[in-house]
Amino acid sequence: MSNSVTLFFKTLGSQIIRKPVRRLLYLCVLGLFAFCEFLYIGSDRRTFVFYTIKDSVITVEDRMIPRTGSKETDIRRYAEETLLGPISLDSAPLIAKDTTLESLLFRDGVVYADLSEQAALPPLEGGGDLYHNLYVFNMGIRRNFSYVRDVRLFIAGNEAFPEKFRALSLNE
Repeated sequence: MSNSVTLFFKTLGSQIIRKPVRRLLYLCVLGLFAFCEFLYIGSDRRTFVFYTIKDSVITVEDRMIPRTGSKETDIRRYAEETLLGPISLDSAPLIAKDTTLESLLFRDGVVYADLSEQAALPPLEGGGDLYHNLYVFNMGIRRNFSYVRDVRLFIAGNEAFPEKFRALSLNE
């Protein structure tokens, strides 16, 4: 009887020790898998600035945007995400809701972005005026992409606030 009791407690003891080790092994494998997936997907954290609807205070959102091999495509994705608007319900979009990005070029450190004519309309939800909204959009591109020296924004083919934005790039 004592042999069977001793054997029972030995196996029970080894099972108790094995379960936490096995669980720890599972957690390590799962963590390694998640880390490899993170590296494989290759997303970059980008910051987006919007205004609150209630009192027009600046709010910042972080989003993970998939990285591509092209700088121009990365900037285009950022611009399109900005035009989609904020995720939080109490924030207003920077630019009117139906605005589309007609074209975007990145040449020699300068971004040329042409927005549709709806960009000239104020957002229905509130926020800043057109100049300040485009300024925040301009600075968002510069802040998220260190290789961008200047951003030139166009609305329906006409450059928006050329003197003010040129002075901005000269001051840096």
